[in-house]
Amino acid sequence: MDEWNLPGVRIIRISVGPMDNNAYLVTCENTQKTLLVDAANDADVLLSAIADNAPDGLELIVTTHRHFDHVQALKKIAGQTGALTAAHPLDAPELPVAPDRLLEDGDVIELGDLKIGIIHLQGHTPGSVTLVIEDNAGVTHLLTGDSLFHGGPGRTILQDDFSSLMNDLEEKIFARFPDDTVVYPGHGRETTLGVERPHLGEWRARGW
Repeated sequence: MDEWNLPGVRIIRISVGPMDNNAYLVTCENTQKTLLVDAANDADVLLSAIADNAPDGLELIVTTHRHFDHVQALKKIAGQTGALTAAHPLDAPELPVAPDRLLEDGDVIELGDLKIGIIHLQGHTPGSVTLVIEDNAGVTHLLTGDSLFHGGPGRTILQDDFSSLMNDLEEKIFARFPDDTVVYPGHGRETTLGVERPHLGEWRARGW
């Protein structure tokens, strides 16, 4: 478990399951309202983390995309916590729990005093979303699911999907946010846009 106590927001990362998925608890420091990003696996581990770090309960579970390794604990955690669930409509039909809220590009989730933006990145799956959090010091934090990692974009099978994902990453992420923006991916360690930006051409050239 890793924890970032940032100005106005706390982010906790819990690695779960055989594929080392990252699940994230995001808490508004002023109100202690908390949401979970990706109820991926190991429901009991996540429920314990929720009990320890969100004593007032869980407001929302956001699913970044429909792949099985990111949703295996979704039904149990939603059932036991009573939290609402949210996902993009293009991925929603394949989730084990029908979302209470459908997330579109440009939507905003209000979590206490936090306003968390939603960016739709199409390619890894049709309905992948990234969460955008700006802390009180003005630094942006992106929870990207499997769309962006340290070292490259998320996996795609078709060339059209790769092109779509790269286009979205360049236009909606790299063109919009500065180099100090922190990226928290669905697997592996965090990175920054400044670290990854010089390699965009390399990613394009290699095709993955």
